This record gives sequence, C-alpha cells and structure tokens, in this order.
Amino acid sequence: MDACRDELRRRGKAAAIAVSDGHGELIALWRMDGCPLPSIVIAQNKAYTAARVRRPSGDIGRSAQADGSDVHYHGDARYVGWDGGAPLFHGGECLGAVAVSGLSGEEDLEIARIGIDAILNLLD
Repeated sequence: MDACRDELRRRGKAAAIAVSDGHGELIALWRMDGCPLPSIVIAQNKAYTAARVRRPSGDIGRSAQADGSDVHYHGDARYVGWDGGAPLFHGGECLGAVAVSGLSGEEDLEIARIGIDAILNLLD
C-alpha cells in the first residue's frame, strides 16, 4: 500500500487503495485526501473482483462486453468491470489483490501493479 501511495504522491494525484485477501475480503483501505468519494467502494470492489476471478478486474468487464452480458451475470453483484484491480499470485496461489480507484482505469491498474510488485519483493 505504501508503494501505491508513494507513487500517487509523486504524481500529485489522489486515489483510494484497497488490499484484499485471496477470497476478496478487505484487509486494508487507504483513502487519500482529495480522492473522489465513490472511489472508496469502487477500489474495494475492484480488489474483490480481481481476487475472486483471479484476473485483473477489467478483464471481466471486457469479457461481459464481448458476449453482451451484464458484468453481474458472471456471478456476483460486487463484481466490477473497470480496470484497476490486480490479483496477487505467489507460488502459484492467489494470495489476494491490490486495487486503485480515482484515476483513469489505465493509471489505476498501473498503480495497483506497483503495489503488487512491492509485495512480491517482500515475499521473495
């Protein structure tokens, strides 16, 4: 979470950062000053989605678009299809997810992956 927050500060931006366990349940949440308030719940749901589907949260959105279904058709009302949630894999197991919300989807995902890399560096 610190790596995400530090990168956001370096860029002069504000967002919400959520970390979940492997089941998608919230472990930590950080809302930076100036972050859009809806981003708090969106970050949590991005982390939930990424951990549950074991793929970046945006993948489920693109999958839903491709087959013309609603993203919730994939099994859970908390699923979101926006970029910004990334699963954390280590030793072949999904340990959880990191998600960011408040910027563009591309930037959210980029910052989330910085968080994933920081956690993996601690584990290795």
